[in-house]
Amino acid sequence: MNLSRRSVVKVGAVGALGAALAPGVASAAPGPEPLPQPEELPTSANGWTVETRSNSVSTVWTRPVAGTGLEVDVRIGDVEAILVHVVRRFHYEIEEIPRVDLSGWQPLGKVSRDVPASNLASGTAVRIRPGSRVKGGFFPLQEVVLRDVLADCEGVVRWAGDDEAVDESLFYVDVGPDDERVRRVADKFRAAEATPGRGAGAPVDVQSRSRQRRAEALTDVQRSA
Repeated sequence: MNLSRRSVVKVGAVGALGAALAPGVASAAPGPEPLPQPEELPTSANGWTVETRSNSVSTVWTRPVAGTGLEVDVRIGDVEAILVHVVRRFHYEIEEIPRVDLSGWQPLGKVSRDVPASNLASGTAVRIRPGSRVKGGFFPLQEVVLRDVLADCEGVVRWAGDDEAVDESLFYVDVGPDDERVRRVADKFRAAEATPGRGAGAPVDVQSRSRQRRAEALTDVQRSA
């Protein structure tokens, strides 16, 4: 064949292009860009997801505190069962709670997500007597009952009266959403409420030695945490 130099160059270029486009070769075109991942949802200090609203597209709803005439905004489900139990026992056994002295969920606002008060924004905390935050707001017998309530919760709930920055009005879930104790304690309270003569408000001897030992053991653990 009588081929000119120009023709040979053209044929070589076409062959190289075909090789580049052929499947299964090392020079294949790059794949699609990876899809962007959703941003991590913010959490409060205890690891539960912060909610921006209540009662609408939220895990936080206004729930009744049975037998007290009170309502509180809390995270529905297991957290609700636990915190409502705390509020009921406080109301029946420590001091009757006026409606204005009970609050739950509130927007995070400017509160740091590293502090216990941020747990209010995830619906995993309540304030009882918000104006009584400083140390020494309870009589000795009242604190005995309060310690028994905490022991009832098996370490799932912490009282901020034991925190370095004391806040005696704040009670909050002190474990994350994956802690199996949350479901176990909630189921215990639900079963008690469904059984006559048990549950919040049922007479208990908080000064019995067995209950006091249990409360003292938990107090030592939580104060040292």
